[in-house]
Amino acid sequence: MAMYYFVSDIHLGAGTPEEQRRTERAFCRWLDMVADDARAIYLMGDIFDFWFEYKRVVPQGFVRVLGRLAALAERGIELHMFIGNHDMWCGDYLSRECGVTLHFKPEMVELAGLRLHLAHGDNMNIKRQPMLRLMNAVFHSSVARWLFRWLIHPDLAMKFGHWWSGKSRKSHSKSNITVDNLSFLVEYARKHHASHSATDAYIFGHMHLAHDYREESLRVLFLSDWSSDVAQYILLDERGELNLKNFDIE
Repeated sequence: MAMYYFVSDIHLGAGTPEEQRRTERAFCRWLDMVADDARAIYLMGDIFDFWFEYKRVVPQGFVRVLGRLAALAERGIELHMFIGNHDMWCGDYLSRECGVTLHFKPEMVELAGLRLHLAHGDNMNIKRQPMLRLMNAVFHSSVARWLFRWLIHPDLAMKFGHWWSGKSRKSHSKSNITVDNLSFLVEYARKHHASHSATDAYIFGHMHLAHDYREESLRVLFLSDWSSDVAQYILLDERGELNLKNFDIE
């Protein structure tokens, strides 16, 4: 059977060198595992803890993962990446070198007979958070991206990026996040579903907490991050069965 896999918030490059290598090796093992029957793999954002592309320069590291992705694409496995708030500054490198199709906004897809709404989950349902809206507007600005590229040396840019990413990531640590913190995305899904009732499920990352929320005809699935001993991913089989699964990091 051909399967569809969803995973999020790997945050490659986060933590100490030992933690970085541990995460990369674990993610490579996961990619090797799902490659046996995957028709498509959906990377639901924040695969990297910080990613910025200059015209001819990309961040160091992640060579094992990048090599795996390129090999999977060459085997004919579809690779899709929904940009998260930690890797929003992707250019064409991942698509050109690794065969990854990039998605910069939420999208509806139909897989195995299910209509799915896919998004990382950041920058959604934040109308009542003006400071967050302002910050997102700045970071998504083409002017800010141009200034960052041309006014800051890459070494300093990477140092700043990892510092900022660390602050953002810690705010979503498992010790700070509960099911109640997922409510803003459940509310978004509820409002969307009111006018798109044919949607079978919503899939989000971003919040670092795996959860399968259900109410009447609404289903919202959240993916975990990879900072613990066990990560959760989503498996969709050809029968249309959609479930959270565990993967042992160690």
